[in-house]
Amino acid sequence: MDTLFVLKFIYSFMLPPGLFIPLFLFGAFYCQRRRLQGPALFSAVMTLLLYLVSAPVAGDAIIRSLESRYTPPDAPSGDVIVMLGGGSTLDTPDIDGLGQMTGSSATRLLTAARLHRLTGAPIIVSAGQVYENSGVESRIALRQLVGLGVPESKIIAEEISRNTEENARYTKEILDARGFRNPILVTSAFHMERSVGHFSKAGVSTLPYPTDYRANRVATYTLADWTPTAAALSNTSLAIKEYLGLLPLLVK
Repeated sequence: MDTLFVLKFIYSFMLPPGLFIPLFLFGAFYCQRRRLQGPALFSAVMTLLLYLVSAPVAGDAIIRSLESRYTPPDAPSGDVIVMLGGGSTLDTPDIDGLGQMTGSSATRLLTAARLHRLTGAPIIVSAGQVYENSGVESRIALRQLVGLGVPESKIIAEEISRNTEENARYTKEILDARGFRNPILVTSAFHMERSVGHFSKAGVSTLPYPTDYRANRVATYTLADWTPTAAALSNTSLAIKEYLGLLPLLVK
């Protein structure tokens, strides 16, 4: 067996969340030996549940179920690009200022910049300040887009929205005021269905352009995908959040 895999396997149970699996398992055996059936069953269920939500084989599957619902068009066309924010830091050092787009937001920003280069369409960045320590995302994105070569005159910062519903509402006001009719919507693939739903509910028809994929489109697994990881737990959490967020859209 590959030494690297063995080391990764060992580490996976020494770091959270894998660290808690043997602890719960030990608790289950201990309680069983003490004939504490209730606590033993609870510990056994927690062991299984924690393993399922933190194993890549499960985390990838549930996030893929969302990511596979839209495919980026081969030849995207529209009169404006709408990029949704997804997180930023407030005061971290950047090349030309303070604050950075993080994780999903950074990937969305790069995709929006590349689509601008491809289509020439202006970019609306829809993202306000969600928390006191997160910064105003659209301002940070504007600075970074300019740093990537997008003319400032081609960037519109929507600085009020704090969630997807508000993204749609305040972006619609900009679209209507400026006469845009065919927006290309850029957000993470796992977030796209909920985004399209909110924009549709607000009366805006969009061309979805998903990005920031967390899982391969075709499921391929190795032995490492059966060991718990924080990344897989994050994917599971994100997917559950998205499915919960879709529930209000089902209400007419």
